[in-house]
Amino acid sequence: MESRLKAPAWAAQMCGVWRKRKMIWLAAGICAAAAALICAPLLMIPGGALMDGAEMKRILAPVLGEGKGFAVWHLLPFYPTIGHFRRLLIESPAFYRLFWNTVGMTAAILSGQLVVGLPSAWAFAAFRFRGRDFLFGLYVVLMLLPFQVMLLPQYIVLQKLHLYNHPAAVILPAIFSTFPVFIMYRGFTQIDAGIMEAARLDGAGEIQIFLHIGLPLGKMGIQAAMVLSFLEYWNLVEQPMAFLEEQAQWPLSLYLPQIGISQAGFAFAVSVVVLIPALFVFALGQDALEEGIAYIGVKG
Repeated sequence: MESRLKAPAWAAQMCGVWRKRKMIWLAAGICAAAAALICAPLLMIPGGALMDGAEMKRILAPVLGEGKGFAVWHLLPFYPTIGHFRRLLIESPAFYRLFWNTVGMTAAILSGQLVVGLPSAWAFAAFRFRGRDFLFGLYVVLMLLPFQVMLLPQYIVLQKLHLYNHPAAVILPAIFSTFPVFIMYRGFTQIDAGIMEAARLDGAGEIQIFLHIGLPLGKMGIQAAMVLSFLEYWNLVEQPMAFLEEQAQWPLSLYLPQIGISQAGFAFAVSVVVLIPALFVFALGQDALEEGIAYIGVKG
């Protein structure tokens, strides 16, 4: 009698499958809602860049205190125009100066991080030496410190070196950032130690091992570090604002805050142009970025 009351094994399995599917759909729904909430401001930017001044003023009237009710945004403008882009790309020479400032700073920072951070990451991953764990722990602690904590010491050092109000005031501290070292180190730790030992037994030197084993097998971590650094320093705000006084030396990230709310359409056009390089680099390095982020969660 008891055996008849028991549910068949396949029924229990089906209930388990349905339960798992419900959890998957619930998790997917929560992630989709969060993604929509995060991406909503980005979806507003292209439409705002194509709106003319009158339409933008009418939409933002409640925000500016010139109307009642709430601002109602629509993704596509009723009367699209490229006037804001024409003003930006043809009539704004200051934009190009700040754009090339940003390109120069970002290129110098990424190059310096490769020169300084790459050997450091390889040394932590490939060698065992006295004080290694302490030094790497210090790297991690420095990585966790926010810029606000380091602002005053960096300001004093830069003043003593006579680098204040010079692009080097932004470039040099960024070159010695510890975060790229950590990402590249995690990538190098995924290399099988047996491969390097075999290379040493065959007579390969440490430089040969680094060039022919470390770089090819750890390239995903290197690329991930460079993509993350580009995305950070292309949009750098606090350091240039703190260490650069002359507007002629500012990066592009400080151009947008100078535009008032009355020029919202022009600000949207600037945002579109500023986002294009970041989106392009992100698209090129997405696979490496995902793998590099996965390295962070791998226990070494």
